[in-house]
Amino acid sequence: MEKFKQYRRKQIAELRPYEQGETLSERVSISQADKDTGSPKEGDMIARNPVNHDDQWLVAKKYFEDNFETIN
Repeated sequence: MEKFKQYRRKQIAELRPYEQGETLSERVSISQADKDTGSPKEGDMIARNPVNHDDQWLVAKKYFEDNFETIN
Protein backbone atom coordinates (compact mmCIF):
# COMPACT_ATOMS: atom_id res chain seq x y z
CA MET A 1 0.00 0.00 0.00
CA GLU A 2 1.35 3.43 -0.93
CA LYS A 3 1.94 6.10 1.70
CA PHE A 4 -0.18 9.24 1.85
CA LYS A 5 1.24 12.36 0.18
CA GLN A 6 0.28 15.99 0.65
CA TYR A 7 -1.57 17.81 -2.14
CA ARG A 8 -2.77 21.38 -2.48
CA ARG A 9 -6.19 21.99 -4.05
CA LYS A 10 -6.21 23.76 -7.40
CA GLN A 11 -9.87 24.71 -7.58
CA ILE A 12 -12.38 26.83 -5.74
CA ALA A 13 -14.75 24.93 -3.47
CA GLU A 14 -18.48 25.61 -3.20
CA LEU A 15 -19.86 25.30 0.32
CA ARG A 16 -22.90 26.41 2.30
CA PRO A 17 -23.71 26.22 6.00
CA TYR A 18 -25.63 23.28 7.40
CA GLU A 19 -28.84 24.65 8.96
CA GLN A 20 -29.66 23.25 12.41
CA GLY A 21 -32.50 20.72 12.09
CA GLU A 22 -32.15 20.50 8.30
CA THR A 23 -32.94 17.11 6.80
CA LEU A 24 -30.13 16.27 4.41
CA SER A 25 -30.89 14.34 1.26
CA GLU A 26 -29.25 10.98 0.64
CA ARG A 27 -26.93 12.65 -1.89
CA VAL A 28 -24.98 14.37 0.94
CA SER A 29 -22.21 11.98 2.06
CA ILE A 30 -21.27 12.03 5.73
CA SER A 31 -18.22 10.05 6.85
CA GLN A 32 -18.57 7.62 9.71
CA ALA A 33 -15.93 9.61 11.63
CA ASP A 34 -18.12 12.74 11.38
CA LYS A 35 -21.25 10.80 12.35
CA ASP A 36 -19.37 9.46 15.39
CA THR A 37 -18.73 13.05 16.57
CA GLY A 38 -22.40 14.06 16.19
CA SER A 39 -22.53 15.53 12.70
CA PRO A 40 -24.42 16.98 11.07
CA LYS A 41 -24.40 19.81 13.58
CA GLU A 42 -24.31 23.58 13.75
CA GLY A 43 -21.16 25.01 12.15
CA ASP A 44 -20.71 22.14 9.69
CA MET A 45 -20.72 22.96 5.99
CA ILE A 46 -22.14 21.20 2.95
CA ALA A 47 -19.72 21.09 0.00
CA ARG A 48 -20.59 20.31 -3.59
CA ASN A 49 -18.73 19.47 -6.74
CA PRO A 50 -19.05 22.59 -8.96
CA VAL A 51 -19.37 20.39 -12.06
CA ASN A 52 -21.86 17.89 -10.60
CA HIS A 53 -24.16 19.45 -7.99
CA ASP A 54 -25.51 16.02 -7.03
CA ASP A 55 -22.06 15.17 -5.60
CA GLN A 56 -22.22 16.67 -2.09
CA TRP A 57 -20.55 15.93 1.23
CA LEU A 58 -20.39 17.25 4.75
CA VAL A 59 -17.35 19.20 5.95
CA ALA A 60 -16.99 19.28 9.73
CA LYS A 61 -16.79 22.72 11.35
CA LYS A 62 -13.22 22.35 12.63
CA TYR A 63 -11.87 21.09 9.29
CA PHE A 64 -13.66 23.93 7.50
CA GLU A 65 -12.27 26.56 9.88
CA ASP A 66 -8.73 25.18 9.55
CA ASN A 67 -8.72 24.80 5.76
CA PHE A 68 -11.08 27.23 4.06
CA GLU A 69 -11.48 30.99 3.74
CA THR A 70 -14.00 33.11 1.86
CA ILE A 71 -12.94 34.66 -1.42
CA ASN A 72 -14.54 37.61 -3.16
